[in-house]
Amino acid sequence: MTVATSIRTGRADDPTLAALQAELTGLLGDRVVTSLAVREQHGHTTTWLANQPPDIVTFPETTAEVAAIVAACARRKVPVIPFGTGTSLEGHLNAPHGGVSVDVSRMNRVVAVHAEDLDCVVQPGITRKTLNEQLRDTGLFFPIDPGADASLGGMVSTRASGTNAVRYGTMKDNVLALTVVTPRGEIVRTGSRAKKSAAGYDLTRLFVGAEGTLGIVTEITLRLHGIPEAIAAGICPFPSLKAACEAVILTIQTGLPVARIELLDEIQVKAVNAYSKLSLPVSPLLLLEFHGTEAGVSEQSRRFGEIAADHGGGPFEWATKPEDRSRLWQARHDVYWASLGLRPGARGLASDVCVPISRLAECLEETKRDIEESGLVAPIVGHVGDGNFHAGPLVMMDDPDEIARCEGFLHRLAERAIAMEGTCTGEHGVGQGKMKYLKAEHGEAALDLMRLLKRSMDPDNIMNPGKIVAA
Repeated sequence: MTVATSIRTGRADDPTLAALQAELTGLLGDRVVTSLAVREQHGHTTTWLANQPPDIVTFPETTAEVAAIVAACARRKVPVIPFGTGTSLEGHLNAPHGGVSVDVSRMNRVVAVHAEDLDCVVQPGITRKTLNEQLRDTGLFFPIDPGADASLGGMVSTRASGTNAVRYGTMKDNVLALTVVTPRGEIVRTGSRAKKSAAGYDLTRLFVGAEGTLGIVTEITLRLHGIPEAIAAGICPFPSLKAACEAVILTIQTGLPVARIELLDEIQVKAVNAYSKLSLPVSPLLLLEFHGTEAGVSEQSRRFGEIAADHGGGPFEWATKPEDRSRLWQARHDVYWASLGLRPGARGLASDVCVPISRLAECLEETKRDIEESGLVAPIVGHVGDGNFHAGPLVMMDDPDEIARCEGFLHRLAERAIAMEGTCTGEHGVGQGKMKYLKAEHGEAALDLMRLLKRSMDPDNIMNPGKIVAA
């Protein structure tokens, strides 16, 4: 397979770079940027992977402009790296072979809302919060909430999920159709607004989670949901992680329609209290939210309280005031920043795994024990309603021994989840950071099939090369 060309030579007169920059400037004008600061921002990664900036950053505003950018790069076999808001966690935005970053942040419109059909069409640069603000008057909302105010294009590309996934599913369940620019610069429409189809291959699902390695998403048709009549959020402490997990498992197995069910270990609770000025019980803690009618929410809350009590949890305290719910969930979304306060000067990392819910307690207990035995500080928080949790080691980057211990812990965490018939990443994605686990998780035959798909769709390996599979 042809290897994508690197045009990062360090020479201002590089002919490939100069010709490409001239063509792109002719297309976009001052929306082509080559300053070092902007390029490094677009190679930014929130892991400890090295920053690998692109050579050129572009800011298209239409699908046609994206297609023209990709076509110009394809003619020269130059890499293309999609960019949304820069919140990804596994090196998805890095440009290991140089190339052109396609920043879609200016493609941020709601194209259409079909309230009667419970769907909408958006551009990829709009963020989930902005979308929901614009939907509010329709009585509808988009439920996928990964925490960060990520772009919808990025959420499609990483197959995002988040706090509401236990009730509303993940991105793969809520994307009906896509417009995609292929590695050749062609514009392809996948799917339709119909709620189901048996017509041909499911190309939409192929691009959802492809992390920009097969094409650039430029338009998304999303499934919407009605804003619930009543919403209640609450907290419930437990004496141990195991007790909290057992309560979660029983809640899911009994069919209680909880919308969100999040777990914080006692270390994370301590950090949240200090950062968000709260007074949550410093013990393993579940944060919950119920959606439905007034009577339904009240019944769901009561039933969960009984389940919690049976596992030594409680008291279950809940609130229906919007300001109380908002404060609680904002604190949950701020856990990364809260964690940094536990070790000033440390680098905060984030790694996630997901296991069958029946193995959740076992996986969490082994992980907690591994953290302690490794001498690390690593708060745990999780979307435990679907078996997904995050460990966030805080590492002093000037301590080689601590870095080595952290690397060992993260490696064991991924292997532990895979051994329990889970996955090395529930929602962060593969990027550069977790490529090494795909063979163990999927097997060589499945990995070969992924490579075959990549090669057939992107024979010159220009589309976000060096991510997911080594083509």
